[in-house]
Amino acid sequence: MTQTALVIGAGENLGSAIARRFAREGLHVVASRRRGDLSPLIAEIEAAGGQATGVHADARDEDAVKQLVLAAEQIGPVAACVFNVGGNVRFPISETTTRVYRKVWEMCALAGFLVGREVAGRMKERGQGTILFTGASASMRGSSGFAAFAGGKHALRALAQSMARELGPEGVHVAHVIIDGLIDNSNARELFPEMFEARGEDGLLKPDDIAEAYWQLHAQPRNAWTFEMDLRPFKEPW
Repeated sequence: MTQTALVIGAGENLGSAIARRFAREGLHVVASRRRGDLSPLIAEIEAAGGQATGVHADARDEDAVKQLVLAAEQIGPVAACVFNVGGNVRFPISETTTRVYRKVWEMCALAGFLVGREVAGRMKERGQGTILFTGASASMRGSSGFAAFAGGKHALRALAQSMARELGPEGVHVAHVIIDGLIDNSNARELFPEMFEARGEDGLLKPDDIAEAYWQLHAQPRNAWTFEMDLRPFKEPW
């Protein structure tokens, strides 16, 4: 039976790299994002001999998440689910509106809960599966101007911890990946132009190399599971 890999937050950079990596292993990738064109990613995976389906869905919407997981399960049991929704915005605390804070929390934490809950129940019944959550430096420490993002990512990490302790004994591997550095993409260049330019060779995290770590987490034997992995370029201080 064909197994599926559900990738939530399949943007042009890391999300697409994760989708391509899982597709290379023969899983049918269900790639989802709220907006944006998914057809280039689907075409790229299919051109490489893989299988993929694109579905637009808002991961903050409970009914939309239920329908998304159902659609993936109809293709094949979800063996791996990657929650890769972002929400990185920068505002001074005095300029952080209630709307901004709530929206970032919904993207990072509420959406993670909805996705995790829906796939966890099905994986638990089968006694196997992997749920991977993408964290950030903000998962561990709040920086100036990033109160909303840090609050959302801290909450996501706590969710992942609770799910790992509950679901691990049921055969479901839950892991949290801290991306502790700048990812080599246009968004990082726009948000942190000076830092981006100063990093130099191998000073930025490459999406394909991050995606390899996600696959290795999924492939781990259950007698030696990792809950938390942090990834950073060699130039990034610990």
